[in-house]
Amino acid sequence: MPTPPKFLAIGLNDAGHVAETGRAAPQFPVFFNKQTSCVTGPWDAIHRPRVSSALDYEGELAFVIGRRCRHVPKARAHEVIAGYLICHDVSVRDWQFKAPTMTLGKSFDTHGPIGPWITTPDEVGDPHDLELSTYVNGERRQHARTSQLIHDCYDQVALLSTVCTLEPGDVISTGTPEGVASAMKPPKWLVPGDVVRIEIAKLGHLENVVVQEPDDSTVY
Repeated sequence: MPTPPKFLAIGLNDAGHVAETGRAAPQFPVFFNKQTSCVTGPWDAIHRPRVSSALDYEGELAFVIGRRCRHVPKARAHEVIAGYLICHDVSVRDWQFKAPTMTLGKSFDTHGPIGPWITTPDEVGDPHDLELSTYVNGERRQHARTSQLIHDCYDQVALLSTVCTLEPGDVISTGTPEGVASAMKPPKWLVPGDVVRIEIAKLGHLENVVVQEPDDSTVY
């Protein structure tokens, strides 16, 4: 799986997800980095880390930047998007909330499955009217349309390109809908053996099995 130059994501970008967290909607978009070493393939295993059992799933629409750009107005944002794909924004919740940036809890190795391929904009049509579903062991946990995004793909391009140059291959994940494990009472954390399948209309699906982080992942 090629490593993107940057892997950016946005939090609390769906009204239903905001409501289930019990938090107020942010007044300004909440972006964070997923370290690119987390990227893995659409069918690869994801690790439950040794240091936490609070492993959660987040099915998301993502897009890939196709040309180097800066200060892109929203009306032209579609011109710099090479295509769309699915992102599984795997989250280690206790580590996510240890620091306000969320980066640590979003960046564990194997916690960035993306794919299964890049679908070009002409094949997608309106990226803000796609059906998304996330299943755990066949049980549908998330079901939404990308029309529910608070800040859509073009908003995100405009804002991010105000701050930094976006480069070909950058991946931007657009936020998850309601239905995450952490919002359940009690939480239904992912455990080894669970199979997570994320489907987005026109984009295909990802399917990843959860395994315990292996002992041989240690490097001295």
